[in-house]
Amino acid sequence: MSSADVLTGRCIGVPESRQLDLFADMLEKRGATVVRCPLVDIRDAPDAAPVRAWVDSVIAQGLSDMIWLTGEGVRRIDAFVQAIDASTAERFWAAQAQARQITRGPKPVRELKPLGIGRDIAASEPTTAGVIDALSNIDLTGHRVGVQLYGTEPNTPLQDALTSAGAEVWPVAPYIYADDAEDAAVAGFIDQIVTGGVDAVAFTSSPQVRRLFKVARKTERLAALQNALGARCVAAVGPLVADTLAEQDITVDLMPESSYFMKPLVRALTDHFTRAANAGPTP
Repeated sequence: MSSADVLTGRCIGVPESRQLDLFADMLEKRGATVVRCPLVDIRDAPDAAPVRAWVDSVIAQGLSDMIWLTGEGVRRIDAFVQAIDASTAERFWAAQAQARQITRGPKPVRELKPLGIGRDIAASEPTTAGVIDALSNIDLTGHRVGVQLYGTEPNTPLQDALTSAGAEVWPVAPYIYADDAEDAAVAGFIDQIVTGGVDAVAFTSSPQVRRLFKVARKTERLAALQNALGARCVAAVGPLVADTLAEQDITVDLMPESSYFMKPLVRALTDHFTRAANAGPTP
């Protein structure tokens, strides 16, 4: 069986994400049927005033350090300053270029590169704990540290660690997760998992996991979902997503070993089902 059809006959549940079409296309090219579910919608922060105040502060006073947690955050901030005017965008990124840049994972790095901003410090692993660890031996006393948050999550552990290290923390939340829409569609997705309509579910972000289980509790499907996922192949794009699943008592069956992107996740799924096919039917 070639790699082009190794997933033929398999149905894989894919939660919505910004890169959904790319991910689904890679799976479908290998023969899989893809079931999509709108678990997470990302929107600009509904109140632009705090974001504008943060941007103005960066331009006026600068930063010693800037921590980027997500590629989405870089994109939203850039779109925000560009929408003000070209001069504001130029001055903002010029101020950022003077700050030490810290990134949680590879996605912010990719988004910063076209803006002429390089990474100075990488998290030891793509998690909040990894950021804290990477900064643990650096003197931050008196530093103005910008922190790009994801969603409305304040990331208290990171902010507390920075404050304890003597830094002045300047957080910004450029987007929100609008996850209360389309509950009926999510409940339907859960029913497909429970009834055996999918062979695997591939999660690519922690908000997807939290939303799925939020709706499961709301619609009294929690136990059924947990039992069903225990009998299905559960894939996670990286350790942060795997940890979020573990918080819901779900064991991850496969995850890329080191490169936490869509393509390695597809390869991991392909390898998993190739081994299953070679093993033949259970006697």
